[in-house]
Amino acid sequence: MSTEKDRRPLAVGETADDGRRRFLKTAGAMAGGALASAPLLASARNTDPLGVGPHHLYEPAKGSMMFHQDHDHAHGRTVLPGAPEPGEVEYREFDLSFDLVEHELLPGVKFPAFAFNGQVPGPVFRVQENDWIQVNVTNNTEEMHTVHWHGVDLIYPMDGVPMVSHDPIHPGETFVYRFQARPHGTRFYHCHWGTPLHMMSALHGAFIIDSPDDPIRQQFPYERDYVLMLESFDVEFTRQHINEVLEGMGQVNKLMRDRRLSHITHGFFKRYEDFVKAIEDGWRPPYTRGNAPGGHIQPNFFAINGKSFPATVGEHGHIRIRKGEYIRIRLINGGIADHHMHLHGHQFWKVAEDGNPLPYPIKLNTVPVTPGKTVDIIVYGDNPGFWDFHDHKEIHSRNNGIYPGGMITMLEYEDMGDPPYVPSFSVNQ
Repeated sequence: MSTEKDRRPLAVGETADDGRRRFLKTAGAMAGGALASAPLLASARNTDPLGVGPHHLYEPAKGSMMFHQDHDHAHGRTVLPGAPEPGEVEYREFDLSFDLVEHELLPGVKFPAFAFNGQVPGPVFRVQENDWIQVNVTNNTEEMHTVHWHGVDLIYPMDGVPMVSHDPIHPGETFVYRFQARPHGTRFYHCHWGTPLHMMSALHGAFIIDSPDDPIRQQFPYERDYVLMLESFDVEFTRQHINEVLEGMGQVNKLMRDRRLSHITHGFFKRYEDFVKAIEDGWRPPYTRGNAPGGHIQPNFFAINGKSFPATVGEHGHIRIRKGEYIRIRLINGGIADHHMHLHGHQFWKVAEDGNPLPYPIKLNTVPVTPGKTVDIIVYGDNPGFWDFHDHKEIHSRNNGIYPGGMITMLEYEDMGDPPYVPSFSVNQ
């Protein structure tokens, strides 16, 4: 769990317009002139068919340090305006860090991972709806990062999309996120820099916003609340690419220290036209042939809360229930694969999606949870026993191709008396 602090407050040449006219003239000829009507011309200008936007009216890259010659952050504390000052509202304050760790998925399998607060997944935040939240995020790695608060409605400078809402957080820097926690429900947070690697390789965590007016609790008076982060890991991809990233960032950080860094080193541009001009001048974007590391992401280990079966039901415990009890299970897909979670022996109610309560609960025994989705289910204890709860896309119930493994856990009744059969476990069937 996260720790709340005691204190409270808490293109060169042709212009874009020339290009539009050329595009529309050609399109009109191809369509027998049908596209050459004045109303459609006006509409096409507004929708920017060349895709060279954004054509907003604001100064590009305003406020960004990334376009300063020899840019470097002060490695101190960055606070962007927009949220209330601490004296105006009462903040609940938390500390969060980016770290590089060696994480054990299950005995015999470890891999390097970026992690929040040195753990996989990151700490669970539990706050009340409309609380004002301050999270002091410190980067203890040699790579850059951000935090995106997935599903939270906040002011845009706090959204954590690099070069859209704020600069990435540099090594040694602390960035202060301030926002109001809303709306209530199951949300999560993850790094939005280098997203496939960073998010897939463990930079994710649950952000639960509670409310005393939660209609789900009113309809189903649950006593226990479980959070399951569903994860997919390509261990070899992560090992290789974290090393490549750290090597590349080491070079960038040295250039920065030597004051020989420019924005193009990173591949950052104020405008799309600047990007096109750089290519015309000989700069090679990293995705071109011969200049990209390549490699496909093919997850070979699947996990629940950072662990693969049998570690999901070993020392880390089962999901527990008693006869006559309601429990809530919050499923969060923090990885890149689709999962189809199936509970044996029970029909459960799907009560929320993306954190938002459904107007009518849906009775199921298997529920899909796609990347970036959260799904909440309610289970009622009416069938005592030991029950599998697993991804029915069975290729995800394996450890590096060996079944059983991966995304399997168990629902266990605590009040069965003397059960006729007590589970053991196997790791190769």
